[in-house]
Amino acid sequence: MTSTSVEPKTSPPEPERHWKDFFGFSTDHKVIGIQYFVTSFFFYLVAGLMATSIRLELATPEPDFLGAENYNGVLTLHGTMMIFLWIVPTGAAFANYLIPLMIGAKDMAFPVLNGIAFWLVPPGGVLLLTSLVINQPPVAGWTSYPPLSLVSGEVGEMMWILSILLFGTSSILGGINFVTTIFKMRVKEMSLYDMPLFCWSMLATSLLILVSTPVLAGALILLSFDLIAGTAFFNPTGGGDPIVYQHMFWFYSHPAVYIMILPVFGLISDILPVHARKPIFGYKAIAYSSIAIAFLGNIVWAHHMFTSGTPGWLRVFFMAATMVIAVPTGIKVFSWVATVWGGKLRLNSAMLFAMGFVSMFLVGGLSGVMVASVPFDIHVHDTYFIVAHFHYVLFGGSVFGIFAGIYHWFPKMVGRMMNETWGKVHFVLTFIGFNLAFFPMHILGLQGMPRRVVQYDPSLTTLNQVCTVGSLILAVSTLPFLVNAAWSWFKGPVAGANPWNALTLEWQTSSPPIIENFEEEPVLWSGPYDYGVDRERDDEQSVSELLAEVKAQM
Repeated sequence: MTSTSVEPKTSPPEPERHWKDFFGFSTDHKVIGIQYFVTSFFFYLVAGLMATSIRLELATPEPDFLGAENYNGVLTLHGTMMIFLWIVPTGAAFANYLIPLMIGAKDMAFPVLNGIAFWLVPPGGVLLLTSLVINQPPVAGWTSYPPLSLVSGEVGEMMWILSILLFGTSSILGGINFVTTIFKMRVKEMSLYDMPLFCWSMLATSLLILVSTPVLAGALILLSFDLIAGTAFFNPTGGGDPIVYQHMFWFYSHPAVYIMILPVFGLISDILPVHARKPIFGYKAIAYSSIAIAFLGNIVWAHHMFTSGTPGWLRVFFMAATMVIAVPTGIKVFSWVATVWGGKLRLNSAMLFAMGFVSMFLVGGLSGVMVASVPFDIHVHDTYFIVAHFHYVLFGGSVFGIFAGIYHWFPKMVGRMMNETWGKVHFVLTFIGFNLAFFPMHILGLQGMPRRVVQYDPSLTTLNQVCTVGSLILAVSTLPFLVNAAWSWFKGPVAGANPWNALTLEWQTSSPPIIENFEEEPVLWSGPYDYGVDRERDDEQSVSELLAEVKAQM
């Protein structure tokens, strides 16, 4: 079996981008991708400061840091910003930067629409932040359930609604662009089964966005009518039904979990083979499982509503559907582990964060199967067990994966390498701080501590203080990353076109790429993951060989 060596093009980009290009309206997908990265990371820092202030408040049972008046507002914006201004836009950042490069295109299918999609995000973020400092900030949580949202402050709540509508519109425009680009802009030799798995994951993500986001927009528009026009769609005092809002909200917001995590699944599927020096195990299984997750994600929304008077027969359906969605997710985890197994691992920063993602997401997935069970979910509903679960999915999952992607593709975007020592310091601090901050919350939830409270039983103080220490370590962990990224951007070692010896098309052009990506149409070779191995080997034989190897080493 012989390995394939490919010499990528290394000619410098001409003409070069000017720094001013990143501060105006651009139609270059690479510029838009960087704009998404920088903007979303700014809001990540702001939302992270909010998270730290929440944990400092909860270090003691009494409301003595933020105070009861400010706590709910900070909590509401923390959750909203982490989802709509950090994880979702960062997925769009990777998609904008990578999809045209990965499929050999010069740009997105609709470049102007792409620029508009980004420029809806900053004003939405400013509007959301401004809502916190007015006299009536939004305090109903990131779910904004009525009737609480109808009595918590009209001005702040309307600002919250308008900002989410801006983010939703941006997502829809991006989804249209990604789907069209993937289907219509690939180089002629590239079939769907030659695409990198990140493209498959973004295809599934975009379909989810297009199906579910308009439902959330409809719910928020009706909620705004209740607020400012006196209607009673969800207002129980006028005959409205707040449970209908919950159905509409979760019809988007449960798929939103997969809108946040599916892009990261794709990133991990493209990072692990490179740094394990092995082909991805089960390419088609991973690709099809992304589509399966997108479909199943749209039929499990009411498992968030087991305590909302859902009929027993409907509970059983949503419990079963929620458990079934663990199957395609388990396929991905098995394929990732099989890819790493026996590989020649390079334990650099990207690989450490990728492997950290797999382990932390697995913990969140297992607790997700637990809360899919109706009896257990009723027991832990609205407790800190749920807080622990979704942070293991969204921080242990999405954020670990995002950092893995940044360390992996930073050389391609900037043309310089990041410092590996500081990258490993970043990983160790993040891993320790994250687990200290969130694992004890499982225990707090089982002991009955409710979520979204500023004052709690003093017997729970010790575990809350452990969580606070973990959150402080997590906050500090961001500092070496910021210093590393800023220094490496200007002073890091020159990367070259293909520092990882990777095989996907984005590594066939210079780092950073020229304005139209490629000097000439790129050539698709044997496959994006064929590190000297035939990707089309028989799957059944591959599984048998893997199991035999496991038995031999036990």
